[in-house]
Amino acid sequence: MRKNDPDVFAVRLTPSLRVRAAEVVELLSQFVTAERLARIRSVAARRNYNVVPVLEHLTDPFNTSAILRSAEAFGVQRVEVIPEREDFLVAPVSRGAHRWLELRRHDDGESCARALHDEGYEIFVATMEGELGPHDLAAHEKVAVVFGNEHAGVSSALREAADGTYAVPMAGFVESLNVSVAAAVTLFEATRGREGKLTPEAYTRVVAHLLMATVTESDRIVEESLLGGAPEKSAGNPAHPTKG
Repeated sequence: MRKNDPDVFAVRLTPSLRVRAAEVVELLSQFVTAERLARIRSVAARRNYNVVPVLEHLTDPFNTSAILRSAEAFGVQRVEVIPEREDFLVAPVSRGAHRWLELRRHDDGESCARALHDEGYEIFVATMEGELGPHDLAAHEKVAVVFGNEHAGVSSALREAADGTYAVPMAGFVESLNVSVAAAVTLFEATRGREGKLTPEAYTRVVAHLLMATVTESDRIVEESLLGGAPEKSAGNPAHPTKG
């Protein structure tokens, strides 16, 4: 565990949009360059909501961050989080991946499983005797894959709620992989062939989220422009600065 590492920091999980995504896109598009907006739209077009990682009680922020980085790289848009403590901690190894992902918090495994099943997801956990391989997950329409605590593994609540199991095949003497490595292998296989399959509504939602993550003080701009009084822009600086 490296919770006390000086480079580790807490991040806010993604709040729900209080207005239509299309309104957010229309508003915030004016605060980025045409090139940046094109990049955002290009990335959004390759995202998917069909594969959802579940991070349950991970203790090492470096493992958490590595998984988020893999998820973002392979086009995953949403991650379910059951934090081990009140704060959700990440490390610089994430390379800012947490900014581009929708992170949804749950208090426990039961509520997480219930929410996922209500949305039509099948839940899979890794076991030594798994029925499937990671590549088989790509054939399931909506998949939630649970990555549990580094020492205790997946909780009994999520194991009991699971719709199936899978195993990462290994040919060496070791019998298990670090959780972040197992997640990378799993997400690479599970996301195969899922690019470009967003509904128009989901695509707009992703663009809105990426714009919120890009534009500095986007929360304030949306709040004042769409839920109250519009903020004034300086005549000398019509474009609001963007985040890093």
